[in-house]
Amino acid sequence: MKFAFRKKEKEEKKPRVDFDELLLTNSLPKEIIVAEDIHKSYGTHEVLKGLNFSVKAGECFGFLGKNGAGKSTFIDCLVGLKEFDQGSLSIFGLDQKEYPLEIKSEIGYVPSEPLAYDLMTGNEFMEFIASCYDMEEQGFHDNFAFLKTKFDLTEDDLAKPVGSYSHGMKQKLRLMSSLIHNPLLWVLDEPTVGLDIMAYETLVEMMHAYVNNGKTIFLTSHSIELVSEVCNRVAIIKDGNIATLIDFALEPFKRKELRRIFLHIQGKEEA
Repeated sequence: MKFAFRKKEKEEKKPRVDFDELLLTNSLPKEIIVAEDIHKSYGTHEVLKGLNFSVKAGECFGFLGKNGAGKSTFIDCLVGLKEFDQGSLSIFGLDQKEYPLEIKSEIGYVPSEPLAYDLMTGNEFMEFIASCYDMEEQGFHDNFAFLKTKFDLTEDDLAKPVGSYSHGMKQKLRLMSSLIHNPLLWVLDEPTVGLDIMAYETLVEMMHAYVNNGKTIFLTSHSIELVSEVCNRVAIIKDGNIATLIDFALEPFKRKELRRIFLHIQGKEEA
């Protein structure tokens, strides 16, 4: 199974939004995500009730909440899988509804379930994802070589159908596929599910490296330990709204207190 890669041309059509130019001229906004009065309902059930917050460039932003609080619903709106009912959402300084394809081209997304095409081999799935992002072939091979070494997937592993993979191997593949195009924004919804200790440590290492290179992470996880270790700021959502926003640079002691703070907001104290 072969997939088409972008060919280098002498004169390429100038994109509607040139992210390379924005990076070279340091023209990306200081706030990568700006959510203003975001509402989302399913029938008569209102899940998001006027979310207002922003995510700074070069930070790892944590988004915590119990099941049903609206975390995954907001992520679905953020990556363009669902439309919100009211409000505005700006990503990279662009209106999400006006520039959906341009924004998606610079997002790496890991969903809460490591979904992939089971009949494809790991290699074929990675090539398929790269072709969706219109990558050049050499850039794909360079990035792929780095990622499969980092996440410890062998050539034998990648030659097998994805359907034969363990849950942890599928999660590694989805993490790799989210980074293959070197995106500006990495959106992670429960990224540690199924990972062993070594893969978990690799993920943490790569998250630190990612923000150290000036890129941005939006993370939601039930692992308080992960969030407190890697995030610069954390929003705790309750009943479709932000209950509190913690900046660890201003309140570093709250890293160790994050579990207690979360439980208190949810109305439950630690035993």
